[in-house]
Amino acid sequence: MLESNIDHLVVAARSLEQGVAWCEATLGITPHAGGAHEQYGTHNRLFKIATPRFASAYFEIIAINPFASTPQSSTHKRWFDLDDDALQASIAQQPSLIHFVVSTTDIHAASNTWKGQGLDIGPVVLAQRQTDKGLLDWQITVRNDGQRQFNGALPTLIQWGKPNAIEPMRLHPCNNLPLSGVGLQKITVSHPDAEKLRTAYEAIHFKDADIAHGKANISVHLDTPKGLVVIQSLGR
Repeated sequence: MLESNIDHLVVAARSLEQGVAWCEATLGITPHAGGAHEQYGTHNRLFKIATPRFASAYFEIIAINPFASTPQSSTHKRWFDLDDDALQASIAQQPSLIHFVVSTTDIHAASNTWKGQGLDIGPVVLAQRQTDKGLLDWQITVRNDGQRQFNGALPTLIQWGKPNAIEPMRLHPCNNLPLSGVGLQKITVSHPDAEKLRTAYEAIHFKDADIAHGKANISVHLDTPKGLVVIQSLGR
């Protein structure tokens, strides 16, 4: 049966330096080095936020990589709306939670299910980045325009490893990151189209986020060295 669980939270920053400073000030930890995504011209920092309820969850701080070797074209935008001027303006002063990614056991089945509901999250593409333990591969849904849907509340889908990989989770970030001192406690999503989101979540058996009707927002509760911290997307 199709299973879907929270994989990681996505915080966008104008630069990784800005993202690291925000993380240290807000959450009380320094994120670990991640890597570069050549086909999308981005790079990231990561840390583990797994808890018994969210066993494979991690936290991604992502930014446009000014040193990316792959030029971006008008037909292939960066993922997570990172080429959007309004989003970049909204994170000019400080990074923000903008999205989350859900890991699923059959990305094509999940994607096709959503397409049947009229939800366009884009094709399933292969992505990869180099790690110190080898090449990390994954399959992920990305629209050609790079846009998130429902103000980021409809998650991107991911399936780790190449198709038919024998050990797809071997290099998963959560299996290779040390404990960070930060733990994910709760995810709450609100949106004017909450029922449409609820139907979408249920269709792929995703139960890790609470849903409420209201202004577009993703709210995340984190247990941190600074105590309970709540970060929100506020419709970005």
